Amino acid sequence: MTRRVNVEIIARFDLEGCITPLEIIWEDGRAFVIDKVVASQRAASLKAGGQGTRYTVMIGGRQAYLFYENPMWFVEGKTDVREI
Repeated sequence: MTRRVNVEIIARFDLEGCITPLEIIWEDGRAFVIDKVVASQRAASLKAGGQGTRYTVMIGGRQAYLFYENPMWFVEGKTDVREI
């Protein structure tokens, strides 16, 4: 089962207005460093609902999707196992 989890993001904004997420702050305060942004594109979250810019990111060797739905950031969190 999947739920929408709003998260805090530490990001870099360049001079051209591009956003690069650097770190995810989970709802319980845990921080996850984003090792790499693999891709970004306009897309919908089919599992948790909502749409915006979907960032495909690598965190600790695992792929995850991070969504920017102006002005909020969210991830698709699992309700029964470790989220990320």
